[in-house]
Amino acid sequence: MRDFLPADRPLLVLAPMQDVTDLPFMRVIERFGGPDVYVTEYFRVYENSRLKDYILRSIDENPTGKPVLAQMIGQDIPALVRSARELEKHAVAGLDLNLGCPAPVVCRKDAGGGLLRNPARVDQILGALRETVQGRFTVKTRVGYDDPGEFADLLEVFQRHRIDGLAIHGRTVRERYQAPVHPDCIRRAVEALPCPVIANGNIVDVETGRALREQTGAAGLMLGRGAIRNPWLFDQLRAAFGGGSIPVPVGRDLLDYIEQLWEETAREQSKAYRGDKQVQKMKRYLAYITQGLDPGFDHEILRAREEDAFFRICRRYLSHQDPLPGLPQETSRRFCGFSELLQPSAPESKAPSLP
Repeated sequence: MRDFLPADRPLLVLAPMQDVTDLPFMRVIERFGGPDVYVTEYFRVYENSRLKDYILRSIDENPTGKPVLAQMIGQDIPALVRSARELEKHAVAGLDLNLGCPAPVVCRKDAGGGLLRNPARVDQILGALRETVQGRFTVKTRVGYDDPGEFADLLEVFQRHRIDGLAIHGRTVRERYQAPVHPDCIRRAVEALPCPVIANGNIVDVETGRALREQTGAAGLMLGRGAIRNPWLFDQLRAAFGGGSIPVPVGRDLLDYIEQLWEETAREQSKAYRGDKQVQKMKRYLAYITQGLDPGFDHEILRAREEDAFFRICRRYLSHQDPLPGLPQETSRRFCGFSELLQPSAPESKAPSLP
């Protein structure tokens, strides 16, 4: 990851989100500036698993010309080793291990964030994969399973292995997305590890991105939900860190983004195209896009069933030239705790100011 780092600003990475940040989304987000580095949806790895063709297309048909890391999730070491070797036959920029997914169905299988309950097992997996992976090997984690106090033990595990980068979602698995992040944990990793550390969680606009960088000293920022809601956010951050003019999109711009998402995701449907099925796919994106806008938009769009109704609602709320609000609402269940990043920090908790 170190060779990806820009000289004058943090590295910007798109966080993987299952069934959301797929190949069609990559095509669209890149038109709006996109990240510096992409990460695939995770490949589920278990004893008899095979690499999923649809996710492989994000690597083999990479439309962005930018690096793409392939992410795996699982706890079966022989299967992870096998999958890593298979993935390195493709044009991956590196392999990433998911230790952060908080989905209950994943954690019950002791995969993703569920592995954080067993640092010894994490140690074994990292050792086996570091020995296997010939190129870059990175990890995405949370700061603990139940409590951020668990991060000290996890950090010792990460220190024992030559990982090439660590992305940290600054919440525990239990906190899911309904709590402020813990920048102090990320800062501790920055100070302790020789590899680049990427800060993730609660970056919803330029100011929250700046604040998380300031409070952690991280080499990069990883954006997920915030970038789905605001596809201009990567370019806005580049401009902010570079002293340039920050883009200010308006309602019609957001409508254009939605229309492009519809077109690209619809192309991936089978020959038997169904508008109602496509509406359900689009709701995965609109659940984030509507946040901070007129509450009626969110209420209506999540109840739409047919294509005509979907676009009628979007056009009614977005056919205007007014600037879009910078922040989602504080009461949103999909964005929570971001205002905590903007509160003044105690002097001892602040990281050195970086460009």
